[in-house]
Amino acid sequence: MPDRNHPSTHPPLPPTTEDDRVTWLRLLRSRRVGPTTFHRLLADHGTAAAALGALPEVARAAGVPDYTTCPEGVAVAELRAGAKAGARLLTYADPAYPAALRDLSDAPPVLWIKGDPALLARPVIAIVGARNASSLGLRMARALAAELSGQGFVIASGLARGIDTAAHHASLERGTIAVMAGGVDVIYPSENKALCQQIAKTGLCLSEQPIGLVPQARHFPTRNRLVSGLARAVVVVEAAAKSGSLITARTALDQGREVMAVPGHPIDARASGCNMLIRDGATLVRSAADVIEALPQAQAPVQAEIPLPDPAPPARPARPLRDTAALHSEILARLGPSPLAEDQLIRDLASPAQAIAPALVTLELDGRITRHPGGLVSLAV
Repeated sequence: MPDRNHPSTHPPLPPTTEDDRVTWLRLLRSRRVGPTTFHRLLADHGTAAAALGALPEVARAAGVPDYTTCPEGVAVAELRAGAKAGARLLTYADPAYPAALRDLSDAPPVLWIKGDPALLARPVIAIVGARNASSLGLRMARALAAELSGQGFVIASGLARGIDTAAHHASLERGTIAVMAGGVDVIYPSENKALCQQIAKTGLCLSEQPIGLVPQARHFPTRNRLVSGLARAVVVVEAAAKSGSLITARTALDQGREVMAVPGHPIDARASGCNMLIRDGATLVRSAADVIEALPQAQAPVQAEIPLPDPAPPARPARPLRDTAALHSEILARLGPSPLAEDQLIRDLASPAQAIAPALVTLELDGRITRHPGGLVSLAV
């Protein structure tokens, strides 16, 4: 079933040549084009090449007259750097692309991977938690990861210190996925270099960021949505009341994933986030059996065959400039600094989705709104 934020009923044509991959990268790496805008442009124009050609005009219509797309040399250099690093570029249209991520409204158009892509077709459980984990927390993470791995689940985490590292170590032999905040060739923290190299041999390292990118603070919440998006369930083992692990848990809920938590002592700050999650309805986890029992009885994900797109997208009728300006004003008036679900915005405006979606693309390119994981949108701040 197509995502409500993607108007096309067919996936894009897979890039089969070097030129195709360069074009996809140029479109994605162009200024103000994030995953959601990329998918919208591709759906509107049929191919990445057509979308790239139309992008300057789309930007001019949004009030950005000097807009330039990502130069070809930048995309070519990224592909060469990826090959040199031993990484593979996986596109949204590739049959090996993870089915779990394809369902997301902000699915990464491209992924850089190192390791065994077959892990992406197996059921995944994410285990996340505190960087400054306690000895008991680390033991619990290792026990959960080892037993779930032994039951056939792939363990995903973020390669961070503490709980993430323990979960990766315990599931190395049977398969673990490290979702990285920077480039797939940039190991952070550096102390996990040996672990990351082992994962690339027996598991999978994955990132949506360009090769060579050093992660900044803003990249970690973006990374977290992939950790939860890959998984059937997210298990939190120790987390403070305000932590990245709770961001992952909230994102998991938005994505329709199961959220589970290991309880802790009430006066231990490292357990406060987990206890809050359990209070609010998360499944209490004492062992791997609790995780397995709470999972929906569903088949392991199977990669679907990619159908070919329509020969040409239907032409869109031109919208009068006055009507477009009025719609933009109405959208901006409805939005604030707090993120709002796009489908709720569409209901509030009582306008067809096919009219709202291109307006949101234009406003995003103009820098007036910001897209957030989970299909949320807010005024740019």
